[in-house]
Amino acid sequence: MTTTSPEAPEAPEVPEAPEETIAGARERIDVLDDRIIGLIQERMAVSAVVQQTRITSGGRRVHLSREMEILGRYREALGKPGTPLAMTLLELCRGRI
Repeated sequence: MTTTSPEAPEAPEVPEAPEETIAGARERIDVLDDRIIGLIQERMAVSAVVQQTRITSGGRRVHLSREMEILGRYREALGKPGTPLAMTLLELCRGRI
């Protein structure tokens, strides 16, 4: 005769203290911010290549219809606050016009 031992009930999960939750979330935000900053710096470098290539080939430094596409893309993805975010990003990448 085979006997089966009853499984021990799982211990209830102890919730983290709010301070621990906040500290962990803030650490994650810091990691995300570092990644975002790195991506912006990479975008700035790529944008510089595009601008230099455009100037070298006799074109204008800024392509306004392309910028309007970018503004629309950010607005669509992020709502109304996406527009000033995109404007700031464009200014970082191409300078003031």
